[in-house]
Amino acid sequence: MRVSRVQAEENRQTVIDVASRLFREHGFDGIGLKDLMGAAGLTQGAFYKQFASKEDLEIQASKRALESASCRWTAAMTENPEDPLGAVVRFYLSTGHREERTDGCPIVALGSDAARHGDEVKASFEAGIRTHLEALERLVSQTPGDEAEVEIKGKAMAILSMMVGALTISRVVNDPDLAKAFLDTAVAQVRSIAAGRIE
Repeated sequence: MRVSRVQAEENRQTVIDVASRLFREHGFDGIGLKDLMGAAGLTQGAFYKQFASKEDLEIQASKRALESASCRWTAAMTENPEDPLGAVVRFYLSTGHREERTDGCPIVALGSDAARHGDEVKASFEAGIRTHLEALERLVSQTPGDEAEVEIKGKAMAILSMMVGALTISRVVNDPDLAKAFLDTAVAQVRSIAAGRIE
């Protein structure tokens, strides 16, 4: 039975959604096309009607995962307009986010995988990272203080680096107290950076 164009596009979007979650859980090379397509409710044979290659899917899934992450940042900011930076930091550096393998930060989940892939996969991550930096620059610029644009950009980079690093390390260690200590310390340090202090 022939699939309509509308159904084919819906199937494609389903595969991208499923891949964005399963790649974060297993890595790009940790799940095969058969299992990925099965999780999307489709056969492996349908894959090549929708994507040029697995790398094509990796690019699309990375974009989707980074868009989803950006939406979660926006939701956190909207829920707490009095302290939007604090809301993002508390959400991102939480034990709950640490435990989220399929819906968590794609930079943490797939960053090292992306670094070993081609320019197009890296470009997806670069675009998402730039979006995060722009959000942090806006939030830092709302923090009291008279700063140059260059200093705001530097703070945003330092904050994003600290957040990604702390979440990554917290996922690597077994000791839950040590993991939480990394997250809590990063929360405090982000506040200090935003306020112009280093503690």
